[in-house]
Amino acid sequence: MPSMTDTASDAELLADAQRGDAEAFAVFYRRHERLVLAWLVKQTRDPSLAADLAAETFAAAYLASERFAPHVAPAPAWLLGIARNKLRSTLRRHAIEDRARRKLGVERLAWDDEELSRISGCDDTVLRLLAELPAEQQDAVRAHIMEDESYADAAARLRTSPAVVRKRVSRGLAALRRRLTQEASSP
Repeated sequence: MPSMTDTASDAELLADAQRGDAEAFAVFYRRHERLVLAWLVKQTRDPSLAADLAAETFAAAYLASERFAPHVAPAPAWLLGIARNKLRSTLRRHAIEDRARRKLGVERLAWDDEELSRISGCDDTVLRLLAELPAEQQDAVRAHIMEDESYADAAARLRTSPAVVRKRVSRGLAALRRRLTQEASSP
């Protein structure tokens, strides 16, 4: 038997979510997650990135739920608009970061399976070097690389955005790589 929440309109669910009803937003999320995720996968051709962007989309929708106007656009259109904005923002940031990296002559970091295995394998050297990273980078690397959490899950636990977690993981891994290389070349 469906609950009252299952039969509520999108506007009712979002209004209830604004009043603190977590189940109402969960129903709203389940109702529209496939559409948003499918659209993002089609746009990015990267399921992992699409999942991160979908999480960011629903987080933004939750925060903006008081601005939902069903008479202007139905919930699916509203959500896809948010998803489109999240995707554009991500692509724009990536393009800016890529231009800056090229301008500085810095190569993009590429991690092979052996390097990732070494980091996630947690040998004593890696644990010691990991402990030397700033706390935010340590937490992000532990969550995403060592504990295999998605960026979205790590962001929720660390109380930040998936984009910030991605950046912290990237910076942390770059620092680990430099330190591992320095130690390997030291006598």
